[in-house]
Amino acid sequence: MPFKYLFSKGKQLQSLTDATIQSLTNVTESIITYTWKEIASLFGLQDDIYKNPLHKPLKKPVKAILIGAGNRGNTYADYALLHPDELNIVGVADGNAIRNGRFARKHSVDAVNRFYAWEQVFEREKFADAVIIATPDNIHAAPCLRALEKGYDVLLEKPIAPTEEECRLILNTAKAKGRIVGVCHVLRYSPYFRQLKHIIESKTIGDVVSIQHLEPIEAIHMAHSYVRGNWRNSKETSPIVLAKSCHDTDIIRWLINEPAEYIQCFGGLNLFKIENAPEGSTERCIDGCAVESTCPFSALQIYYRDRKRGYVFDLPKDSRKAGKVILKKLATTNYGRCVYRMDNDQPDHLTINMQFKNNITAAFSMEAFTSYEGRFTRVMGTRGDIVGDMESYTITDFKTGKETSWSLKTDYHGGGDHRLVKDWVQAVGHRDAAILSSLIDVSVESHLMAFAAERSRLSRTIEKIIV
Repeated sequence: MPFKYLFSKGKQLQSLTDATIQSLTNVTESIITYTWKEIASLFGLQDDIYKNPLHKPLKKPVKAILIGAGNRGNTYADYALLHPDELNIVGVADGNAIRNGRFARKHSVDAVNRFYAWEQVFEREKFADAVIIATPDNIHAAPCLRALEKGYDVLLEKPIAPTEEECRLILNTAKAKGRIVGVCHVLRYSPYFRQLKHIIESKTIGDVVSIQHLEPIEAIHMAHSYVRGNWRNSKETSPIVLAKSCHDTDIIRWLINEPAEYIQCFGGLNLFKIENAPEGSTERCIDGCAVESTCPFSALQIYYRDRKRGYVFDLPKDSRKAGKVILKKLATTNYGRCVYRMDNDQPDHLTINMQFKNNITAAFSMEAFTSYEGRFTRVMGTRGDIVGDMESYTITDFKTGKETSWSLKTDYHGGGDHRLVKDWVQAVGHRDAAILSSLIDVSVESHLMAFAAERSRLSRTIEKIIV
């Protein structure tokens, strides 16, 4: 089904009342629906944003081992279920017996190729072409380096590693060993950002002068992942600007297509700390907390009553047993603890100013306290501008005042996950790193930007980016 595009002559489209709809019935020339092929022709763009002349049929599927069978690992590996002629998962390593077993059954992994520690994978002789690494942030570098030493190609969940030194070491090792390392910067593969990239490169809005980009995390997501969850403490994992927002530093750098030179960051932790704990609150939400019923971050409300984000509990397939499992987890894991009494240190808001080559600037904000998720982007050019929100964008031409709008309902990664895997499989299968957009050689710069931003935030300095 082709994407649908909306074209409006000289005005922003708003919500239409019945009266407005009726009034437009005789002015049909003001609103036209285009296919993407027509829009591409209008702007001189290619009509298939994923057409890659380097893609060719594979002689045999790429064999891969998954290390880390959590949510993201399953997402990437499931490409093999849809395209068994391209990717075959032949091994899994995960210390969680439930996840290990579920994944092995789903992908028909032989018992001999099931491991409960990533180190065990590399005690064996090489038995696959590549490794997919989707472990916690602080367990990226070690298995990646071992995989490269063993001769495996790698698909590495972002961030590459929690330190600049480890990122550079992985990059240098990959080059020295001649291996392919793809980084999971999946936003590069979303239709939304692909179209922005094509429109910018076509000079439809002239030369880019500046970009503003917003990442709203959403308040409950923040509490779940960065207050209670695995990424709550920067010293144990990685700074949130790296763990969450290296997607965004990467996208900004990719759209501008010039190196970043200077960066400055402000931000901090405002809400989720002990001095803000309400009177009558308890260590756990299930401990008779006096304000549990009115707290927007109640673990009982989020996980037990609303049954949201339950994937972290490895719930039984029998939904009748889920409630009892959730209550047990709330009594024994961090997900049941009060958000004001954690060991978290991640900022709940930050703002970054960036200076790129050719005097191009960018401003980025990461915000926890929003009711919505996604990304919002404004691109300012010399002949026009673009306003977008991951699901739609509007291009305005300064000379004509003409506005062109596009929309596509998709997920928060913009449908990019499996498109990324496809390119990686093609790159590994044909031994051609040029097929892959998010190769470590180019993706590492977004990490250097994030590290510099965190240094700036902590020391109140302007940092120079050294690639």
